[in-house]
Amino acid sequence: MMDILHRVGIKSALNDVYMALTTRDGLAAWWTTDTQGESTGGGVIQFRFPEGGFDMKVLELRPTERVLWEVVEGPGEWIGTTVSFDLKQEDDYAIILFKHQGWREPVEFMYHCSTKWATFLMSLKSLVETGKGAPSPNDVRIDNWN
Repeated sequence: MMDILHRVGIKSALNDVYMALTTRDGLAAWWTTDTQGESTGGGVIQFRFPEGGFDMKVLELRPTERVLWEVVEGPGEWIGTTVSFDLKQEDDYAIILFKHQGWREPVEFMYHCSTKWATFLMSLKSLVETGKGAPSPNDVRIDNWN
């Protein structure tokens, strides 16, 4: 199994980052404006993009510590993978240890998704630090797949 891993520091309190990861309004402000569903434990969140979308089941929510989702609908490469955000405070920074785990093989789509996750994590950083993210459809275009 292959994983996408990123570490991002956001100059903020952990609770501000946690709220951006666990509320529909927060998620829509950094990932995609077309966010629906239930962001509570056991709920399913639907994330839609011009190119398609994903449904994530919320498996775990630990305030200011951890968010864990399982992909239950979307591209075949994503089904059954998990997405986690582990949070910790270091000095003035909320540190996110991001993982998109369980890819069966490092296909070209995984390369694309790794870069897109990085751009969206920068959108999250911008949202929390400045109040303005860059969610889809206003995100950074990296290639002909978006």
